[in-house]
Amino acid sequence: MELMPGTLDALILRGLNWGPKHGYAVARWIEDCSRGSLTVLDGALYASLHRMEERGWITAEWGISPTGRRAKFYRLTATGKRQLVAESKDWSDYVLAVTRVMRATEQPT
Repeated sequence: MELMPGTLDALILRGLNWGPKHGYAVARWIEDCSRGSLTVLDGALYASLHRMEERGWITAEWGISPTGRRAKFYRLTATGKRQLVAESKDWSDYVLAVTRVMRATEQPT
């Protein structure tokens, strides 16, 4: 399933909500939570992470992954936490609006 534009940032922010993760762990978390329905391509993942870092939503620092490899770990900032709240509300509003349309039982007047 392909991600809709703008969705990846919200999913990454949500994945970082419980603490720092390296990029690969974020991508796997999204895939696991979606039961394999969503796959995040490396190029899209890292472009999104860099964009969010530039906006101040996340910070990054180098560390060692559980497999012993050097990796960049990303963490939500206070601004990122506020953005997650806003993105979550926008997403809920969007889903509700689309659901109303898809469940419509009559022709509009």
